[in-house]
Amino acid sequence: MAKPPLIFKRSTNALLNYLDASVAVGDLLPSESRMAELTQGSRTAVRSALAYLHNRGLIAGLDDRRLLRKPQDDDYFEETELQSGAVRIQEVLMERIYRNDLPPGAAFSEAELARAAGASTISVREFLIGFSRFGLIEKKPQGGWRLCAFDRTFAMELEQVRRMFEMAAVEQLLSLPPGHPAFDQVTELVARHEQLKAGLPDNYEQFPALDRELHTFLIGLLNNRFAFSLNDVVSLVFHYHYQWDKELEKPRIEQAVLEHLALLRALAKRDRAAAQAAMNKHLDSARSTMLDAVLNRSPDAAQHQSAH
Repeated sequence: MAKPPLIFKRSTNALLNYLDASVAVGDLLPSESRMAELTQGSRTAVRSALAYLHNRGLIAGLDDRRLLRKPQDDDYFEETELQSGAVRIQEVLMERIYRNDLPPGAAFSEAELARAAGASTISVREFLIGFSRFGLIEKKPQGGWRLCAFDRTFAMELEQVRRMFEMAAVEQLLSLPPGHPAFDQVTELVARHEQLKAGLPDNYEQFPALDRELHTFLIGLLNNRFAFSLNDVVSLVFHYHYQWDKELEKPRIEQAVLEHLALLRALAKRDRAAAQAAMNKHLDSARSTMLDAVLNRSPDAAQHQSAH
């Protein structure tokens, strides 16, 4: 039997969150078009989600859409089920880079990445071939792959495009109507950042995943395939550089968490000026950190360090 499509699972979980937060037992669900808007999916996906809710006993029927009970944990699809094979592969690659298992120039094979991601070697090969167009990984002539370093020109070009998309994402979020589910996610991200901040510096290794979640959430609001592709590169590069200078890693992460919180709090208040300023400050910090990493990684810097 074929697996249910990702858009159905994501729409179902989003709808369950809405029912839990905003619909009382006995009340009617909103219209299909409204549910499609709330779940950021299609009406087809909403109809599949409604059939699922009916089978689970949450609603009376496909015509009588009254909520019979509140959602429970086992009604939701697991987070791992909401990820495509490419997402799992990228997360494994990111994790290995962040743990310093893959420093610049390190080689790795399709088979080892496939085992770690629980994916087929064909899926891994397709992902790596697609990702290699950005110049961050390259295929070795004798087989396998190598992680590449990047230079100042690459860093500046990436930062310029990143700023364009992420500032547009801030505007997109602030244009949504009050009560939109996206603001519930903002509130959740605020709470999770505050929890992370309270545990610093002991739990700093949790930051990359939360950082990627925040920026993926913002970019996702644009519903732009080019922005999604860029976000993959940004996630890799802007954590790739952290491992180049472990000495300053923790204070950089502490600063980034504070910048995230300033942005999220401004978004939660729908304060456009504060949100724009916070995002610009965060992007400025990320650019400065990345360019410092590139400079410190240059051959001249390496020779200077070896001379001392």
